[in-house]
Amino acid sequence: MKSRHKIIRKLVNILFVPASFLMMVFLPGIGYGQARPNIILILADDLGYGDVGFNGSEIPTPRIDELASKGMIMERYYVAPVCSPTRAGLMTGRYPDRYGLRETVIPPWRDFGVDTAEVFLPEILEKAGYKHRAMIGKWHLGHSKLAYHPLNRGFTHFYGHYNGAIDYFTHEREGELDWHDDFAPSYDKGYATDLLADEAVDCIKEYKGESPFFMYVAFNAPHGPLQAKEEDLVASGFDKSLPRFSTNKGYGEEGRGNTKKQTYEAMVRALDRGIGQIMDALTEEGMLENTIVIFHSDNGPAPGEGGTAGNLRGHKFQEWEGGVRVPAVIYWKEKFDGGKKIDQVMGFVDMFPTLAELAGYQGEMNRALDGLSMVAVLEGKEEHIERNFYLGCGAMVNQNWKLVMENGGNSSMKLKENILFNLQNDPYETKNVKKANEDGFLKMKSWIQKYEDIQSDQNVPAYHVGRKGFKAPKEWTIQ
Repeated sequence: MKSRHKIIRKLVNILFVPASFLMMVFLPGIGYGQARPNIILILADDLGYGDVGFNGSEIPTPRIDELASKGMIMERYYVAPVCSPTRAGLMTGRYPDRYGLRETVIPPWRDFGVDTAEVFLPEILEKAGYKHRAMIGKWHLGHSKLAYHPLNRGFTHFYGHYNGAIDYFTHEREGELDWHDDFAPSYDKGYATDLLADEAVDCIKEYKGESPFFMYVAFNAPHGPLQAKEEDLVASGFDKSLPRFSTNKGYGEEGRGNTKKQTYEAMVRALDRGIGQIMDALTEEGMLENTIVIFHSDNGPAPGEGGTAGNLRGHKFQEWEGGVRVPAVIYWKEKFDGGKKIDQVMGFVDMFPTLAELAGYQGEMNRALDGLSMVAVLEGKEEHIERNFYLGCGAMVNQNWKLVMENGGNSSMKLKENILFNLQNDPYETKNVKKANEDGFLKMKSWIQKYEDIQSDQNVPAYHVGRKGFKAPKEWTIQ
């Protein structure tokens, strides 16, 4: 149900049609000879590599699989092992170590946000002629100051929540409503995944004729708390005559199935349906052919929550492949050859320069990017670009090798030695080949050191610091 604030905003946009409605904006200096593409970046939350059909999941994901079959599967797409760092790298094109956000997320009780000196992707896209730049869903990049708000980081519209782990039905975190429409609290009722998909569809319809637009749709599904709609639970095998699984997390019984795995499946079903709604809206509005759609997860599956990394080792919080390698697809009917899989090593910080190039941005960056544009690979002009990708906490990966350092700092991996894997022969990280490849190990160690030496002016404290005694502001209003 739409709030009054939302309805008023929609009416204002309809009554005051900007001049850009009557204009087509063309790519400067790039040989496409067509209007700039719309861009929709869809992010799932805690969805594992093995949780989609195209990677062998038992969970039905027909709409995601359809997108994969028509687009390009980015088989070796890497992210950070936890949420906020991935989101920050997507927005800045820079490793989150540079602004003190690598090993943990930004919790509700934290006065921390991504350094305001960092330039976010929508700010670049504004300069490239993208009038509408919507952020829909989970922000998680700072909520304690207005300077951290999406509308002050280059977006023109925000609908969603500041924090992670909100209740899917009440939209609360720490006992207060965390659901917003631009700067105002939103009292829209409904299941969070459905509301975000509906908002994305509304924006597509609203922006039609005013292309190009950028939309960042950051679903909170299937991140905990494990809560699903009854119809999705039933479709996943829920038996009302059997008890629901127990929880000590304080979110109540609503939305819980018989098991965690069953509930997780139901949540993925809702996510898949929401992505299908977005694709259907693009088709119905005649915008699909010239819209770039990117889909991937923010990190690997959370342990014990029902997700899986398939045959990959590890899970969320770890730099093993299962924690940092995620399902990923990119689609652009106009320019990319669909229906294939590419094994180029790439990842979250590469999305910024890739999309900036595809959008036709030709200006300078105020800071050097860590990401590399992958346009040449996506267009089929090059098979591979040499890429050494820093995974954080003493880990890096390239086309053939992966290095994990004992002193990297990730205690959850319980390392007792430096490890070198040949991922071409051993994709599941079972055999340390460091002794047989000492020269290669030393070369990678030398390369990674420049990133290990990064020092930030600020660093987000450990997750638990400041939690005791914290009281959330009324309706998570930012002063």
